[in-house]
Amino acid sequence: MSEQLTLPAETRDRAGKGASRALRREGRVPCVVYGDKKEPMSVHVEEKLLTKMLNTGHFMNSVVMVEVGGKANRTLPKAVDFHPVTSRPIHVDFLRIGAHTMVNVNVPVRFDNEEASPGLKRGGVLNVVQHDIALLCDAAEIPDEIHIDLTGLEIGDAIHISQVTLPKGAKPAIDDRDFTVATVVAPSAMKSEEGDTSTEAGEVPTVGEDEAEGDAEAGEAEGGEEA
Repeated sequence: MSEQLTLPAETRDRAGKGASRALRREGRVPCVVYGDKKEPMSVHVEEKLLTKMLNTGHFMNSVVMVEVGGKANRTLPKAVDFHPVTSRPIHVDFLRIGAHTMVNVNVPVRFDNEEASPGLKRGGVLNVVQHDIALLCDAAEIPDEIHIDLTGLEIGDAIHISQVTLPKGAKPAIDDRDFTVATVVAPSAMKSEEGDTSTEAGEVPTVGEDEAEGDAEAGEAEGGEEA
């Protein structure tokens, strides 16, 4: 089960781009806590602590207790905005949830026992179609990962969502089709697929030097204005 995180926060006295930029210069990140039929709450959190949580790799599918003025708000991160140049977090949206609210989360997939797959041992390649799976599950039972056993898989075999053992009480958010999670393909099949992405002339299109410089200048101009 995904661990519960605690993130201290302070209320924001002022809104707007100018106030947000001032907070970021002080090492703080503006956030909004909304939902659960309550008024949205504007807060800010410490950037270093937020970044540490983001680096865990499971921040987006973890319950985060946002503590404001001694009161804990049970939330689920819904969106994180990053600076286009520095990649620093610049804004986070948190959705309030109940202790056992059914939530929609993307959970990473982990493949186990590759050595027990005859197809992979004979040179086949695991072609991962879904690196994570959208699940509907209890907020108190969000899994860290979904494990898929590759034992016995041959070249040409496919793993569909109906074959995946999900945590108790969880179900796929996409329920109108039995979608493919991964396949075991021959190396030549992978090369054939890669060849289809090339141009008809068999050449990879290139970007002119002037055009590339123009794109870079445009990116720098956008990066100079923070949201």
